[in-house]
Amino acid sequence: MFIVRGRAGGTELTGTVYERGERSPSFRGAPDEDAAYVWICDEFYEVDSGGSVQVIDGREVHLAFESPMPRGFDTREQALEAAREHVRTQFARIGVDREAVELEVEREP
Repeated sequence: MFIVRGRAGGTELTGTVYERGERSPSFRGAPDEDAAYVWICDEFYEVDSGGSVQVIDGREVHLAFESPMPRGFDTREQALEAAREHVRTQFARIGVDREAVELEVEREP
Protein backbone atom coordinates (compact mmCIF):
# COMPACT_ATOMS: atom_id res chain seq x y z
CA MET A 1 0.00 0.00 0.00
CA PHE A 2 1.18 3.49 -0.87
CA ILE A 3 -0.03 6.72 0.70
CA VAL A 4 0.01 9.68 -1.69
CA ARG A 5 -0.23 13.05 0.02
CA GLY A 6 -0.41 16.52 -1.45
CA ARG A 7 0.06 19.72 0.57
CA ALA A 8 -0.65 23.27 -0.52
CA GLY A 9 -2.32 26.38 0.79
CA GLY A 10 -2.13 25.20 4.40
CA THR A 11 -4.06 21.97 3.92
CA GLU A 12 -3.49 18.48 2.57
CA LEU A 13 -5.19 15.69 0.67
CA THR A 14 -4.30 12.04 1.11
CA GLY A 15 -5.24 8.98 -0.96
CA THR A 16 -4.20 5.34 -1.11
CA VAL A 17 -2.85 3.01 -3.78
CA TYR A 18 -3.63 -0.62 -2.91
CA GLU A 19 -1.56 -3.43 -4.39
CA ARG A 20 -2.79 -6.85 -5.50
CA GLY A 21 -3.38 -9.00 -2.45
CA GLU A 22 -4.29 -6.04 -0.25
CA ARG A 23 -7.91 -5.47 0.57
CA SER A 24 -9.06 -2.28 -1.10
CA PRO A 25 -12.43 -0.73 -0.25
CA SER A 26 -15.35 -2.42 -1.94
CA PHE A 27 -18.42 -0.47 -2.96
CA ARG A 28 -20.44 0.18 -6.08
CA GLY A 29 -18.12 1.38 -8.84
CA ALA A 30 -14.92 -0.07 -7.33
CA PRO A 31 -12.59 -1.81 -9.80
CA ASP A 32 -12.82 -5.57 -9.98
CA GLU A 33 -10.41 -7.73 -8.03
CA ASP A 34 -8.26 -8.32 -11.13
CA ALA A 35 -6.74 -4.83 -10.99
CA ALA A 36 -3.15 -5.08 -9.82
CA TYR A 37 -3.25 -1.57 -8.31
CA VAL A 38 -6.26 0.44 -7.11
CA TRP A 39 -6.13 4.20 -6.41
CA ILE A 40 -8.80 5.75 -4.21
CA CYS A 41 -9.08 9.32 -2.97
CA ASP A 42 -11.70 11.98 -2.32
CA GLU A 43 -12.83 14.29 -5.08
CA PHE A 44 -14.13 17.76 -4.34
CA TYR A 45 -14.90 21.14 -5.85
CA GLU A 46 -15.60 24.66 -4.63
CA VAL A 47 -19.19 25.80 -4.04
CA ASP A 48 -20.56 29.24 -3.15
CA SER A 49 -22.12 28.18 0.16
CA GLY A 50 -22.70 25.13 2.31
CA GLY A 51 -20.39 22.16 2.10
CA SER A 52 -17.33 21.72 4.27
CA VAL A 53 -15.30 24.86 5.00
CA GLN A 54 -11.50 24.78 4.67
CA VAL A 55 -9.04 27.65 4.95
CA ILE A 56 -6.80 27.62 1.86
CA ASP A 57 -4.11 30.29 1.53
CA GLY A 58 -5.91 32.38 4.17
CA ARG A 59 -9.34 32.33 2.51
CA GLU A 60 -12.38 30.26 3.42
CA VAL A 61 -13.30 27.77 0.71
CA HIS A 62 -16.58 25.85 0.74
CA LEU A 63 -16.06 22.31 -0.55
CA ALA A 64 -18.58 19.82 -1.87
CA PHE A 65 -17.38 16.24 -1.99
CA GLU A 66 -18.13 13.73 -4.72
CA SER A 67 -18.19 9.99 -4.21
CA PRO A 68 -14.64 8.62 -4.39
CA MET A 69 -13.86 7.25 -7.83
CA PRO A 70 -11.54 4.25 -7.46
CA ARG A 71 -9.42 3.46 -10.47
CA GLY A 72 -7.62 0.25 -11.37
CA PHE A 73 -4.17 0.05 -13.01
CA ASP A 74 -1.90 -2.66 -14.37
CA THR A 75 1.40 -1.23 -13.10
CA ARG A 76 2.64 0.56 -10.01
CA GLU A 77 4.05 3.39 -12.13
CA GLN A 78 0.67 4.00 -13.80
CA ALA A 79 -1.13 4.01 -10.45
CA LEU A 80 1.31 6.37 -8.75
CA GLU A 81 1.37 8.81 -11.68
CA ALA A 82 -2.44 8.84 -11.79
CA ALA A 83 -2.49 9.41 -8.02
CA ARG A 84 -0.12 12.38 -8.27
CA GLU A 85 -2.17 13.87 -11.12
CA HIS A 86 -5.42 13.34 -9.21
CA VAL A 87 -4.13 15.17 -6.13
CA ARG A 88 -2.85 18.10 -8.22
CA THR A 89 -6.21 18.26 -10.02
CA GLN A 90 -8.21 18.40 -6.78
CA PHE A 91 -6.16 21.36 -5.57
CA ALA A 92 -6.52 23.08 -8.96
CA ARG A 93 -10.30 22.68 -8.70
CA ILE A 94 -10.25 24.96 -5.65
CA GLY A 95 -7.94 27.58 -7.12
CA VAL A 96 -4.52 26.34 -6.00
CA ASP A 97 -1.74 26.35 -8.60
CA ARG A 98 -0.93 22.73 -9.55
CA GLU A 99 2.78 23.52 -9.33
CA ALA A 100 2.40 24.70 -5.71
CA VAL A 101 1.30 21.23 -4.57
CA GLU A 102 4.02 19.45 -2.62
CA LEU A 103 3.66 15.70 -3.22
CA GLU A 104 4.83 12.88 -1.00
CA VAL A 105 4.56 9.13 -1.59
CA GLU A 106 5.23 6.72 1.22
CA ARG A 107 4.97 2.95 1.32
CA GLU A 108 3.02 1.59 4.24
CA PRO A 109 4.29 -1.65 5.78
